[in-house]
Amino acid sequence: MTEALAWGTSGVLLGIALLHVYWLLGGRKGHEAAVPHTGQRPLFRPSKLATGIVALLAALAAWFVLEWAGIRRGIFPSAVLPYGGWALTAVFLLRAVGDFKWLGLFKSRKGTTFAKWDTLLYSPLCLTIGVGLLAIAWLRMQA
Repeated sequence: MTEALAWGTSGVLLGIALLHVYWLLGGRKGHEAAVPHTGQRPLFRPSKLATGIVALLAALAAWFVLEWAGIRRGIFPSAVLPYGGWALTAVFLLRAVGDFKWLGLFKSRKGTTFAKWDTLLYSPLCLTIGVGLLAIAWLRMQA
């Protein structure tokens, strides 16, 4: 069970990384829906550097999940795995909850393309990843 959860979570994170690589290389599809918007303007304009950093972090997170679950070994020191696993879990659960204004399950600003996709996909996906990571941690403790 742990292995299936880890591979699934890692695959989703890798997909997120590849989507950011697509945008980094100039792809435009889905780009407007990926940035919080006031209705008149985006809250920020992600640079190529920022997009590349997000792609790299998502790819590293994908590998990290496999190491944390004990499936692969390689780039992360074993002493970092428990702390990093809980930190990664917190990041995704906090992203799912959001800032109560622009993003997350409890956002107040609605009516934009981003808000629609955040409600339908981004926040539930972050919640699913966070819960998946919690389940991996729990299953690892039971082993």
